[in-house]
Amino acid sequence: MNMDKIQISQEILVAVAKLQSVGYEAYPVGGCVRDLLLGKTPKDWDVTTSAKPEEIMELFPESFYENKFLTVTMKTGSEDPALKEIEITTFREEGKYTDKRHPDEVRFARTLEEDLSRRDFTINAMALWTSESGLRNLDSSIEHPVSGVIDPFAGQEDLKKKLIRAVGNPENRFEEDALRMMRAIRLAAELDFTIEEKTREAIKKLAGTLEFIAKERIRDELNKILLTPHAKEGIELLHKLGLLRHTIPELEEGIGMENRPRIFTIWEHNLKALEYGAKTKFPLDVRLAALLHDVGKARTKGPMKNNEWTFYGHDVVGGRMAAEILERLHYPRHIVEKISTLIRWHLFKYESEEGTTDSSIRRLIRRVGAENMDDLVKLRICDRMGMGVPKALPYRLRHFQFRVEKILREEEAPTPKMLKVNGEDVMNILQIPPGHKVGYVLEVLLQEVIDEPARNTRENLEARIKELGKLSDEELIKIAEAAESKVEMTEDQRISGIKGKYYVK
Repeated sequence: MNMDKIQISQEILVAVAKLQSVGYEAYPVGGCVRDLLLGKTPKDWDVTTSAKPEEIMELFPESFYENKFLTVTMKTGSEDPALKEIEITTFREEGKYTDKRHPDEVRFARTLEEDLSRRDFTINAMALWTSESGLRNLDSSIEHPVSGVIDPFAGQEDLKKKLIRAVGNPENRFEEDALRMMRAIRLAAELDFTIEEKTREAIKKLAGTLEFIAKERIRDELNKILLTPHAKEGIELLHKLGLLRHTIPELEEGIGMENRPRIFTIWEHNLKALEYGAKTKFPLDVRLAALLHDVGKARTKGPMKNNEWTFYGHDVVGGRMAAEILERLHYPRHIVEKISTLIRWHLFKYESEEGTTDSSIRRLIRRVGAENMDDLVKLRICDRMGMGVPKALPYRLRHFQFRVEKILREEEAPTPKMLKVNGEDVMNILQIPPGHKVGYVLEVLLQEVIDEPARNTRENLEARIKELGKLSDEELIKIAEAAESKVEMTEDQRISGIKGKYYVK
């Protein structure tokens, strides 16, 4: 790659230049180098250096050192979230990983090459060589600060081949930290790369060591897989390489099991639902729900009806299973409750023509939560597309969305409840008994307030009641009927606007 095209942020250049200016080696390293070589903007930046942590902190007063892994976090004050804090790590090598998670000890390494040799994958084991001459005059524009790539493990070649390859012996790398096996799959799904054969075989052999990893770390890596464009392929790889049985084994119960309809198996249907959620860039909650929405089918498979299998109650069972799965992976309580609720109610019934009542829709809203209704529809869409149907949003589902929004926005409907006065006020001011005249007065007041909301004060309305009270019944009725017609027109326009949003009649 032409080094002139690599754009390193000013904050990184300043950090590297300051370390180099006093005689230390310093290099941008790891994932940020990989992203730059792929022409992407790095999500975070790391620098490795020959300076010790205390020496780094002397150079950068706005920094802190909180761990035993020789990493100092430098605050830059940048407005870019990826650059607000930069991790600067001393060259290091690591001892044995007895617990398969953390090194028993971390030691200073003498060279950059030693530091790179401990990293997980070749495409993450590269550093940028920035010559001191290229970093001079940082206050001016730096056009070509990068002189080359330090790449002792052929990471650039693997980038070209689109390969995820472990540094050195893959079994050693995964025995050091078993989560690296999931990370290999996440990178493959994120970059649309293939995992190199020896690395794949090592994952298959050591898949069981994932049990040593903290559930929170597994959860976070799973989330990253689900948020990639190729989330479906990522979950398939977890299965093929033996890792899914140590994360969500319940999903594998649907492998090879005939579904209804028979187009896909239960396993394939769940994956297709996830695939659509990823393709449409639905949020993580929806993608998780899509993946797990039919997890209960294998356990509820019943007798055949009309030549198809039945799965009565799989929504209820699936909701409970999803809660157990997510709790086991230490998801936050609110996420567990939301996803299990979406799955529990994803089979909601709605008949626009036969007239599902407003009260039944209100009950569903109470059960699911008004804030989750949009995601419930998204889950239903994933479910539909996971069955191979051609249309994501049929008329019935759009009509359901219209009804839900109409109900949720009922407070916007023009009614006398909007007024700062009520029927009792009208009777007291005009000294009249209950009757049609009270309604006529309120109808006129309502329309006038719709036209001019600023008139909706008690003082103004009481004065207007007195004026309307002086009219004859015939005059009041005529004005009230005209006002009622305008109110109805306003409400029709409001409802038409919601209908137009969902393209329903």
